[in-house]
Amino acid sequence: MTDRVKEILSWYGSDNPGTLTNLARVLNHGRLGGTGKMVILPVDQGFEHGPGRSFAMNAAGYNPRYHFEMAIAAGCNAYAAPLGFLEAGAAEFAGQVPLILKLNNHDVLQDEKDPLGAVTASVDDALRLGCIGIGYTIYPGTAERRLQYEQLQALAEEAKAVGLVVVVWSYPRGGALSKEGETALDVTAYAAQIAAQLGAHIIKVKLPSAYLEQAEAKKVYEKIGVPSATQAERVRHIIQSAFDGRRVVIFSGGAKKENDEAILDEMRAIRDGGGFGSIMGRNVFQRSKPEALALLDKVMKIYSGEIK
Repeated sequence: MTDRVKEILSWYGSDNPGTLTNLARVLNHGRLGGTGKMVILPVDQGFEHGPGRSFAMNAAGYNPRYHFEMAIAAGCNAYAAPLGFLEAGAAEFAGQVPLILKLNNHDVLQDEKDPLGAVTASVDDALRLGCIGIGYTIYPGTAERRLQYEQLQALAEEAKAVGLVVVVWSYPRGGALSKEGETALDVTAYAAQIAAQLGAHIIKVKLPSAYLEQAEAKKVYEKIGVPSATQAERVRHIIQSAFDGRRVVIFSGGAKKENDEAILDEMRAIRDGGGFGSIMGRNVFQRSKPEALALLDKVMKIYSGEIK
């Protein structure tokens, strides 16, 4: 085990050996194994956005096996998905890639102003399928955020007791937030802090803009002069907000971008800002397999330091 992985594990001293072992499995797996960086493939968009919006542009993605194969071929650290997709391939691909079971999901058949996911799987399901951890999405700022926090607390307690890793998607939403505010620097930092305080081992947030949403926070940011001019500086602030870098924070790839260089520039900013890596879905499975593998090859070389 590398010194970097040992250092990261040391941040989670309250966890049992089972959880630390599973966290080590993710950190040591794939092409980035041992570096402290990670790339995870998440495919919950069929539930979250609908199958047509998610897979019609690359019809291979309708098949659950395709995503297992993609994560394995690319050398990803892990593959995360809802219950159905994992059940459709966990036995066939057993032991070939660490799995994360997404325990809650929501659809877009109602408006998105104050989303509330439903619990769609259990910790027992994660154990049955051989997963290394569970995933759960919270929406800080929504009307029902307290229920989400309470659900996560209960599920995280159960997961940690049986040695699983807790991965939290923390996406600010809600009627009191502007659209621009959902990725504002102060709000994204707050979302990362909330996930860390709720006991997440791995935190997923979106890349922040330089915009500041909250009036009181804006006063402090401007008075102190929190650096925010570049994406790398903004990433550094998010990492600082997650216990001064003592929690693993990875960044969402977001909607598919046609320009590969724009994606790679984001990865460079994450790397240079001290981020731990990316969780890339649509920018992977909405491309053809050869294109996706070529892109992921470059992403991993950026995180490993092989290319600038």
